[in-house]
This record gives sequence, structure tokens and C-alpha cells, in this order.
Amino acid sequence: MKVVLQAFMGSIAVHVVYIVGMVLVGYIKTRNYKPDIASAWDKVETLQNEVVFVKVNSPFLYLFTFLGVAVICGIIIFSYKELLN
Repeated sequence: MKVVLQAFMGSIAVHVVYIVGMVLVGYIKTRNYKPDIASAWDKVETLQNEVVFVKVNSPFLYLFTFLGVAVICGIIIFSYKELLN
């Protein structure tokens, strides 16, 4: 049971690092963005045609990745303990 709890804690840690990293990258990109409004008026035709398509994943994806990472962490922890013995 101890290995299972450690695996879940490892999965939580990996997901927290991932989410915090994504937030930091977004913050840095937003902070460093400097729009060039003066030259944008010269390209009005191309600006009206710009569209961004983004695929949004289901929230259940995080549940599956959480369980998958927990299984991987459990295998690593179990293997490490077996190698020490």
C-alpha cells in the first residue's frame, strides 16, 4: 500500500510541475509580447483572414494521464526497491 501512495504522490508532483510550467510559459510569453500596431495597419487585408483553430482536450484526459503516470511511478518505485534488496 505504501508503494501505491508514493506512486500517487509522484503522479501529483509530475502534474503540478507540468501545470505550473505551462502557466509560467504563458505568463512569460504574455509579458514579453509587444504588439506592433503601427505596421499592422499596413496589412489590414491579411489581418482579417487570420484564424486560429485550437483543439481542446476533455478533462477526463487528466484522469487518464494521472492514473498512467501513477502506474509508471509505481513500476519505477517497485523496481528500485527490488534492486536494493
